[in-house]
Amino acid sequence: MLGNFVIGLREGLEAAIVVSILIAHLIKIDRREQVRAVWTGVSLAIVACLIFAALIDLTSTNLPAKFEPAFTGTVSLLAVAGVTWMIFWMRKVSATISGELREKVDEALVVGTSAMITLAFIAVAREGFETAIFIWSAIKATGDTAIPIIGAALGLATSVVLGYLLYKRTVKINLSVFFRWTGAFLIIVAAGVLSAAVHEFQEIGWLPGAENLAFDVSSTINPNSWYGALLEGTINFNAKTTVLQVVVWVCFVASVTFAYFRPMSAASSSKASDSPDSPAKSPKAVKS
Repeated sequence: MLGNFVIGLREGLEAAIVVSILIAHLIKIDRREQVRAVWTGVSLAIVACLIFAALIDLTSTNLPAKFEPAFTGTVSLLAVAGVTWMIFWMRKVSATISGELREKVDEALVVGTSAMITLAFIAVAREGFETAIFIWSAIKATGDTAIPIIGAALGLATSVVLGYLLYKRTVKINLSVFFRWTGAFLIIVAAGVLSAAVHEFQEIGWLPGAENLAFDVSSTINPNSWYGALLEGTINFNAKTTVLQVVVWVCFVASVTFAYFRPMSAASSSKASDSPDSPAKSPKAVKS
């Protein structure tokens, strides 16, 4: 549940911050009539994400049994790719996203209401599609439907509350630190989903080593115990894990963590510091 809570919280807060920036800018430039267009785009994005999640599940349910592991593994790979891209993207644009969004709002206002709806739709749908794929993959990896959904729902609900409080300036959060360390945690969660994808491909013979176990602690770690549930919910731990799964997990965590915490290039750092949204130049901005 914890991993799904974090993905729901992080993705939801990203979307909430984007929406709050759009609305705040419209109010600032006295274009309040366009706020309804933003909420229209948000509503359409939520509906689209729900339909997308239902289509994924419907496709998986109606596939022949021999194709289901291939589909599950492929979607899991997409989930890992999406989450990995997301954490690096936010790391890169966190200092400049506010200014970029305000520019897009100004451009959309020139075109009209439809452009504003589209802008809000894309901003929220991008996060929603990633969340839907990742949560669905977590459900397949753990074999449990309720707990991943509850975890994600709690994370999304928390993100909505935090987004509203940030908008009203009731609370202040160092968003740079928040996104940095939740991103680091999601690397571990994504590695677990990747390991589950490897297992699916081993089952159907696309990858070798299905019988070559690195360890089997099924007699020691009860998946129904609190610690078993914690391990499964955070890193998709499997009591029976193959050598290839361990190798892939370790290589993914090591390489992605190294790249994630490596200092940004001088060009990127300069762009962030020169941005009007940089904390040093924007005393009213949320600390980042």
